Amino acid sequence: MNFLAHLHLASLAKSSLTGNLLADFVRGNPDGQFAEEIVRGIRMHRRVDVMTDSLPEVKIARSYFREDFRRVAPITLDVVWDHFLSRHWATIHPQQSLEDFLDDCQQEIEPQLPHMPERFQNLNAYLWPERWMERYAALPFIADVLRGMANRRPKLAALTGSFHDIELNYDALEQLFWQFYPVMMQQAGDRQI
Repeated sequence: MNFLAHLHLASLAKSSLTGNLLADFVRGNPDGQFAEEIVRGIRMHRRVDVMTDSLPEVKIARSYFREDFRRVAPITLDVVWDHFLSRHWATIHPQQSLEDFLDDCQQEIEPQLPHMPERFQNLNAYLWPERWMERYAALPFIADVLRGMANRRPKLAALTGSFHDIELNYDALEQLFWQFYPVMMQQAGDRQI
């Protein structure tokens, strides 16, 4: 899962949006570094990642990537799942538009940024004004996201090429998303994550 799915599942679980978005920027034990609510959000994010990586549907999705790109498939898939969530938001979360949901998230997270790691602050400086999560719905933007990640981290250069595997397997990936994501939503709502 990437930014949008983590925020969505956190909202369903009534968990800290800040903690769930922040988790990838925190290494090790977060206890004592942040308020307890944020720590619980970080821990939820980590549980979601472990759950997602172990899902049979996600294992199948990884197999759709050619050998040269299989190593980066988990990262690519995290972005793809956000694409499908953004694209189908009106069906998945009909009670609130994606724009309104993200505005609510931004209003909760931004006041806490001065106390957060600099890298997380930098992300937020682009994430909200450039409306990344709304733009995830457009497949060409996903290609841009993967290319940007590859440019920032040369070890992940294969991300750029992995986009072609998304295009080749788009319908199958979308079907897998619909198989597992509603179940995760239910688990989040029931606070079983």
